[in-house]
Formats: sequence, C-alpha cells, structure tokens
Amino acid sequence: MGKHVVILDCYTVEPSGLGVPPYLSTYVSTAYAALDRAWPEAEVKYVTIDDVRWGLADGRPGVEPPLSDPLTYSATVNREDAVRLLRDAEAVVVVAGDKVPSVHLHAVNGTVDEIARALACVRGRRYLLGPMATYALAEPATYAGLFDAVHTHTATSGDLALGSRSGAAYDRLRADRGSYAGLVEQMRWRPIAEIELYRGCTRKRFCSFCNEPVKSASVDFREVDDVLDEVRCLYAAGVRNFRLGQQTCFFSYQGRDEGAITTLLSGIREACPELEVLHIDNADPLAVASPAGKRIAKLVADYCTEGNCAPMGMESFDPVVIERNALTCTPKVLMRAMEHVNEAGAERGPGGLPKLLPGLNLIYGLPGETHGTHIANLLGLQQILDAGWLCHRTNVRQARAFPGTPLAALQEVEPPPSAEQFESWKADIDHGWDQPMKQRVYPAGLHIPSLHSFFVNTSGTWYRRLGSYSIQIIERGTAEPLGTKTELTVTGHAPRVIYGERRAAVQ
Repeated sequence: MGKHVVILDCYTVEPSGLGVPPYLSTYVSTAYAALDRAWPEAEVKYVTIDDVRWGLADGRPGVEPPLSDPLTYSATVNREDAVRLLRDAEAVVVVAGDKVPSVHLHAVNGTVDEIARALACVRGRRYLLGPMATYALAEPATYAGLFDAVHTHTATSGDLALGSRSGAAYDRLRADRGSYAGLVEQMRWRPIAEIELYRGCTRKRFCSFCNEPVKSASVDFREVDDVLDEVRCLYAAGVRNFRLGQQTCFFSYQGRDEGAITTLLSGIREACPELEVLHIDNADPLAVASPAGKRIAKLVADYCTEGNCAPMGMESFDPVVIERNALTCTPKVLMRAMEHVNEAGAERGPGGLPKLLPGLNLIYGLPGETHGTHIANLLGLQQILDAGWLCHRTNVRQARAFPGTPLAALQEVEPPPSAEQFESWKADIDHGWDQPMKQRVYPAGLHIPSLHSFFVNTSGTWYRRLGSYSIQIIERGTAEPLGTKTELTVTGHAPRVIYGERRAAVQ
C-alpha cells in the first residue's frame, strides 16, 4: 500500500451535534477535507474505534451472534486492516469527545485509555479534533504525550500541525472542501450527514451550562450558498440523508430570516432530487414562540421530511433554577412554542409519522436545585399533557460542567439532590410523561412502513428509520438480520421505545 493518512473516529456527542454512526459528524467531514488537501498524494482512510477494538481482540466479538455487539458494531470496510493502517499512517486525526453525558444502544464512545492504546502503535503525526481537545487543554497531565497538536472545533489543511483553539473561517473550510466519495465509500452504513449553519448562541444572556460561547463568543452565520455547496458535495458522494443540526437553534438562522430559511430548504430540495431525509435539530423556544417562529415552523413542516423533531431546552420548570442559571425560557413561553410546532407539524405524513413535533430537554443538577425542582418539572409536564400537545422525545440528563462554561465556576460544594435521586426522578418522568406521550404519538394499531432493523439484543430486533432522534421499535422475540426492511404495527409502549409486530400476510 502507498502513502496514507487516517481518521480514527471515536465519536462525539454535543448538545448541538451528533457524531455516532450512522451520523456523519462535521468533525469527520472537516478532517477528511483537511487531510485530502494537505496530503494530495496519500489515501485518506477512515476507521472507527469499533474497528480498532475488533483488531485488538483478534476478531472476537464481545457477544455471540445473532446478538449485536455495541463495542464493534460500527465497522468500516477497513476493519480487518485497522491496526496496520494506524501503524503505517503518515498522520492520524483522532475525532473524539463528549460535551454531554451519552448512552447509545449500538455504540460506545472511545475512552482516553482506548485512544492511548490505539495510538501506541502510530509512528506518524497524531492530532486530536473535537470536544476532547478542550478537556486535553484543561487537563494536560491526563493527555500528556498523546498528541502532537489539538484542535477544539475545526482543522484545516493549513493548521493541522499547529493546532487551533477556535473555529476556522467558513471560507477557509470551503477552500479545503472537495469530493467526499472516498469517505462515504468506506462506511458500511448509510450515513446521515450533520450540517452546521452557524456558531455561537443568538441569546443575549447565556445559560450557565452553555458551551456554545466557548465555541464562538459571537454568532457567525454561514451563507446559504456555502451550505448548499457542502450539501451538493455530500449528495454527489452518495449521501441521501441530512440533518441541519450543528447549531443552537435552527429557527434563529440568519436572525430568524424567513427568506434565507426558505432559500436554504428549497435549495436543498432542488439540489437533492433523491433526498430521503431532511431534518433539523435544536430550537430555542424563545425563537419558536415568536410570530416569525410560527411561520418558520410551517416552512420546516412543508420542506422537510416527516418524523422531524425540534428539541427545545426548557431545562427546568423551577423558577429558582431558571433565575440562578440565566435560563431564559419560562413555562408560558414553552407552551406557546409547543403550540406553534404542533399547529404546523402534527399532521401525519404518508409514512404515518407527524411531519414536525417538538422535543424537550430537561437538566438536573443545576445550581439552585431542590427536591421541589422535580415537583415543578412533573407539574410542568402534566400541563403539556393536559393541553393535548404532541412531543416527539424528551431528553432528561444530569448537568456536566464543560471547561470554560459559567457552570464550571457556579458548581456548589454540596451536591444537589439529583446526585442521589436522578435515577428515581428520571423514572418518574419516563413512566408518568414519556410513556403516555408515546401512546399519544404512536397509538396502538398505527402502521409504520419503511423501517430497517439495526440492532439485536435479548429484547428482540430493533427497527428505526434514519432521522433526528428517530423512534425505536422493538419486535420482541426475534433476531432478524441487520438491514432487514419491513413494516410494523404498533402493539405496545414503554419509556423511550415502542413495540411492534408485522402484519399478517393477506391470504
């Protein structure tokens, strides 16, 4: 084999972006463009931490087939060769890091110890890109000697060897951009590409835990033609699924400019005639509750594909927590935002799913929290149920203080009540809110076509569509081959998932 460079994808998770396969993170696509431009004479190889685990374990899966092994699930075409590719590479870019706690059914993000073991055999240059770089700068002793340079947000062909502490200008990233065909063809899955629309947060007052100002102190919007250029490049490489998700609020793009948003969404539709998924992520309830937000919700419902989700950060219904952490959404604002999205998108598409529904984010462990915080959250959720609104998904997590955020300085000496109560409080929400909402959005008897199997465990075969927080449907007592296409009828509900069965064949 001739010269080559490697991207080692250990996965990323952020409030404003997903980077676990099948999601193609902006970090991976940026790294590919930078390496392809910096080493034009070399092949750019893409491997995952799952490939490396497989190689270091001599090809022995952690579970017996037909069960799926989350440690080695996301294998590329380079799985058998991954360790050798790392050893002989001219350079390796490691993409890694979580800004928020995350657990995935089918994936386990690479740890520092695993990355160190993988890099032990590397003889070329070693670079780090992604949220882990911020931790590496904050805790240099933990990462000493692992990397020759670190990049917190982006990497370009011009700064790979130097490292970077802020995002590169969008025109500089565009200059590196070329064909992604060589990247996509190395994946054994159909990717859904993350697309960034801007950096920074459009709010005047930042939440205590917000890491977006760490990424960019000021708001920096991409031009529509630059976004469309990237989409065209990915589409030409075979990508048919897109998520406009790497920003704090889709509705706030270009200052809530309805014309720019129309041009963007219609432009993607025109550039991608065989598009399968077009979804968004992240919606500031302040923007959604505005008159412009109501109109933008209608644009999203009209131009995007069904099953879409606009997750909104309520974070807490407790007025004390809201004040202490500079949260700007009140329950009243949230209710208006929920109404706007439901009115625009609750209608079901041809595949049986609502076109656009709100999502909801709640955080425990913020300064000011008491046992009353949980009661306030339960009452606020009940108000939404009583109003009759639909909600696509609810994300309940514990706060994590990302380096450089106000929360890192605000954390109190005494742990909050949720440090001990989180699991029971989350169970309250799962059973008292999430399961009843699943019954409302996915009623028993609903027929859902265009599903594919993606995981098998002791619960059965798991199905989904690609998309933004797509619903997971379990066919109990089965072990279907991965990638099996089918249609299921909803038969039952649980927190976060639903159950389904295949319809009996017509005689």
